[in-house]
Amino acid sequence: MFGDLFGKLTQIKQKMQEGKERLATVTIAGEAGDGAVKITADGNRQVKSIDIATHLLAPENKEELEDLLLTALNRALKEGEKAWESEMKNAAGGMLGGLM
Repeated sequence: MFGDLFGKLTQIKQKMQEGKERLATVTIAGEAGDGAVKITADGNRQVKSIDIATHLLAPENKEELEDLLLTALNRALKEGEKAWESEMKNAAGGMLGGLM
């Protein structure tokens, strides 16, 4: 009984690692300010790039830039979280009898 359980846990761990590797290749974007700020992340929720429109770099636009960065980053991370959850459920779902 425990051997079978250990074997399933090992399989789940392997599938989850494979899922993380796949998620590293997924590109997710978050935007704010009609595209003035763009954040790109991977499916593992690692930010890969930040693109800021030039007009936002002026000192008088500091507060607006900060707000737009937060909005775009949160949008990208939210999409990354959805992708991660989906991948992990696919990796482990069938082996845990619907617990996930």
